[in-house]
Amino acid sequence: MTSGHRIAVIGAPGAGKTTVGHALAGRLGLPFLDVDAAIEAEQGQLIREIFADSGEAHFRALERDATVAALAEPGVVAVGSGAVLTSEVAEALRDVTVVWLQVSVAQASRRLGLNQAGVLVLGNLRATLIKQLTERTPVYQNLATISVDTDHAEVAAIVEQVMAELKEDDR
Repeated sequence: MTSGHRIAVIGAPGAGKTTVGHALAGRLGLPFLDVDAAIEAEQGQLIREIFADSGEAHFRALERDATVAALAEPGVVAVGSGAVLTSEVAEALRDVTVVWLQVSVAQASRRLGLNQAGVLVLGNLRATLIKQLTERTPVYQNLATISVDTDHAEVAAIVEQVMAELKEDDR
């Protein structure tokens, strides 16, 4: 694995993008960036506040720019769950290794619980997850280089599976 490797971690809310991405970056000795956290830090607002104050279009523009910039640099990037629907982000993902963390609605609901920090919980959590997974799963599938089912796997096991597939890809 070269130090110049670029890896994106994609998936639905609750899939574990930040947790797995951070652990994977540590294993690979690469920098890690969570796009949502970077936007919140830069804007000084939570994502839900950006949505409420400036609207989804403004947030998606911030997300697009931050994601495309992050994917241009070596490292592991946790990509916002809806960013894959933006054409510029989807195009940038074609140039990197994409790890899709698959998660069921039931497991994502358990993991997210009553997390009020995300955009997702504006409305019924389970119904929103079902709608998002229906819309986004084909996009995640199409973009994925590596797919991992996270429903009943520990972070370390997920990272090991990704590492094994990365080694196979390097051959």
